[in-house]
Amino acid sequence: MDRRSQGNQNLIPFDPEIEAATPQRGREARRKKRAEVAMAEGDHRVLRDYALPQALGITSSIVSPVVEVNNIKLSPALISFVKREQFGRHPSENPNAHLHKFLAKCDTIKLNAVSNDAIRLQLFSFSLRDRASD
Repeated sequence: MDRRSQGNQNLIPFDPEIEAATPQRGREARRKKRAEVAMAEGDHRVLRDYALPQALGITSSIVSPVVEVNNIKLSPALISFVKREQFGRHPSENPNAHLHKFLAKCDTIKLNAVSNDAIRLQLFSFSLRDRASD
């Protein structure tokens, strides 16, 4: 008699219900263990936080130009002028067209002792809405 056939006599019969539940129990146990470790390490982030990009420790490549005046005062009419055509990252919106229009608007504005780049940086956030401003 073959040794392998003798070993099969001690096996428990296949139960599809148990087999279906086992992987789920294993995943759940691993998830709980990871959560316990994260809590012990002081990490209290939720799942959504892992999906969003983290800006901690990242420096911006945008450098504000030196402005010789103490503060730039943007009039409400100027802000309203820029807000008329806001970009919201909708699929039907073209970001290049938005930038072209925004730059054309900014080229009509001149402030004493303030560079064009400083004006653009101050106004750009007003040209965005919804997901684009996020």
